[in-house]
Amino acid sequence: MANLVIPPATKGFEEIPRKWDSKHNKIIARVDPGCFYITAQDEYVFTRLGSCVAACIWDPLLGIGGLNHFLLPERELNENWHELTSYSCRYGNFAMEQLINGILTLGGQRKRLKAKIFGGAQMCKETVLNVGQSNIEFVKSYLDMEGIEIVAEDLGGPWPRKVLFHPNSGKVLLKRLPSSVIKRVETEEIAYVKGIIKDQTESKVELFD
Repeated sequence: MANLVIPPATKGFEEIPRKWDSKHNKIIARVDPGCFYITAQDEYVFTRLGSCVAACIWDPLLGIGGLNHFLLPERELNENWHELTSYSCRYGNFAMEQLINGILTLGGQRKRLKAKIFGGAQMCKETVLNVGQSNIEFVKSYLDMEGIEIVAEDLGGPWPRKVLFHPNSGKVLLKRLPSSVIKRVETEEIAYVKGIIKDQTESKVELFD
């Protein structure tokens, strides 16, 4: 596959890492914490989850869909937790709106959209990232409010997860990861949350008016 030419990503997603995977015989796009990816191509979208949640949303008729990866920060990470809680709610809404609106922009129809949701693990009682249940409740409430049917889910528990989503078909390959991976996933999520707090502290721009 040395001479394989990978088709360009959907416009606006050029920075998302994508590579050919010989095991699955498809291109795989990697979504890191705080990011999302939408495609109409025959490719997989990959992410690894701990306390974070991923929503896989697609239009079954057109085969257009994508995946986001987000987490609502816990108040203990910021002294002014009232402000952080408000920001977290707006951030969660923003993460979902980006994904849904992006699919609609490419021609998807809201009434046809389906969802599969994953993540929200409670991996360690000592960690400040013990917010899996809040993430689960948020994503379920949001999709219910939007009238988007959840057709499959794998949520909670103590396990990190690996998710491969194929938007063309809506198929998901899910693997619960061993405990040896927990520390690495926690480190990624801590860095992600600290970045959210830094942005919230430094930015003068609101996500919504």
